[in-house]
Amino acid sequence: MLSILGRPRTVCDGWTRRELLQAGGAGLLGLSLPRVLQAEALPSSPAPLPGGEGGRRGGRAKSVIFLFLFGGPSQLETFDMKPDAPQDIRGPFRPTACRTPGLLMCDQLPRLANVSDKFSVVRTMTHSYNDHSGGGHYIQTGKRWHIPIGGGFNATTSDWPAMGSVVEYLAQRGALTPNPSPIRGEGRHARDLPSYAVVPSWLGRLEQQGQYIRPGEYAGWLGRTYNPLTTAAITKRDANDNPYWRFCSDDELNFRIDGLAFPPDLQLDRVQSRRSLLEQFESQRSALFNSQRARDHDRFQQRALALATSDATRRALDIRQEPARLRDRYGRQLFGQATLMARRLVEAGVRFVTVHYDAVDGYSWDSHLHSNDVRSFLLPTFDQALATLLDDLDERGLLDETLVVAVGEMGRTPRANPQWGRNHWSTLFSAVLAGAGIRRGAVFGASDRDAAYPTDRPVTPEDLAATIYHALGIDPHIQLPDAQGRPTTIVEGGAPILDLFG
Repeated sequence: MLSILGRPRTVCDGWTRRELLQAGGAGLLGLSLPRVLQAEALPSSPAPLPGGEGGRRGGRAKSVIFLFLFGGPSQLETFDMKPDAPQDIRGPFRPTACRTPGLLMCDQLPRLANVSDKFSVVRTMTHSYNDHSGGGHYIQTGKRWHIPIGGGFNATTSDWPAMGSVVEYLAQRGALTPNPSPIRGEGRHARDLPSYAVVPSWLGRLEQQGQYIRPGEYAGWLGRTYNPLTTAAITKRDANDNPYWRFCSDDELNFRIDGLAFPPDLQLDRVQSRRSLLEQFESQRSALFNSQRARDHDRFQQRALALATSDATRRALDIRQEPARLRDRYGRQLFGQATLMARRLVEAGVRFVTVHYDAVDGYSWDSHLHSNDVRSFLLPTFDQALATLLDDLDERGLLDETLVVAVGEMGRTPRANPQWGRNHWSTLFSAVLAGAGIRRGAVFGASDRDAAYPTDRPVTPEDLAATIYHALGIDPHIQLPDAQGRPTTIVEGGAPILDLFG
């Protein structure tokens, strides 16, 4: 009989209550990250993947960096300017010269204008879900959210799996092969690092209105095993503080694993000794609970523990290893440093990294009130981080194998209010794609004279998801088992934008 909290004081082979609590105190008995990692819906046996060997096709992308600009940047203040439109439509900014013929870029994006020959712009993103949470789910999964517009703010277990979660699922089942490291000569896909990560925090964590758990970045019905590794940089802030905009110290930029924070005095050798303790306990427990659920739970604990004790994880998450000059180039604000962290994680072997630009102040890119923050903070930090990322990847020889996507969940209304704020407008917005075979210096699609609707080649979130899967060599028509084990196509109704590749 096993007794942990009551009498007797020893259990099994002489284990003491203190020893068991020590193991649990490190989060090793399913009290934190292992519970998050534990699968609830999927069997552990691999499912067949139609659409080629392992569901895999060509594809040059070994990794994806997905910059998600939550709130909805204005198409008119970024990549689809209308300088000849009436004053209340064209906006307060002007176009600037860039390296891409026919592209009218905002003069507040000078760094991106200087590297526009490294990316393509899709000007015709469009959908009908005019809501932040649902739109965020839609753009990160390629599937319209099952909750009506305005009906919810938080993720659910019925959500569609994020693209990164699909990548994690396929990687765990061996359908995505490891990538050799172009830098250190060691495996880029070590299994103590996941295939899917989210930085700098989960979307909604730092929002002023409350700690939402916004939908779109999770595995949903695919099972929590395939949720991302999420960091928790910037754990404390004042009510009016926006770390995405202002200088962040190294003490704040603690990209620790969310849900797996050890006390500061807990050294690695002590963690390893607790691991040995745990392994002894698990061997005893297995004799008592010899079930598939227990075996699965053991597997998820081992994954969590590997994350906690891995040298590769610790090195990848230590942004202080980067040269100060390069960190300055990215920008010492949270978004710039998180974008640099995404490059580090890709370099370490993570296949899909999402970087959130969250609405910490309640608005940010959701610029209903005015364009002052857009001019002073949002465009400069986005411009600096993305332009530096493209240069950095290119200089390291990684841009040809890393797909970079930058997009919000919607655009803004063509007609502005007197303070130059703009409201929600999901029927037209822009996306930037670069790397992994994407054509350089190209413009895809066209909009009407007011930047309100596509007039040529509209692109849906389904199309964007299919394009990302295609770049990764994943057949967008493969079927994965849902919570009931039924085969479900990961992208329904979308098609890759093949003209973007060249």
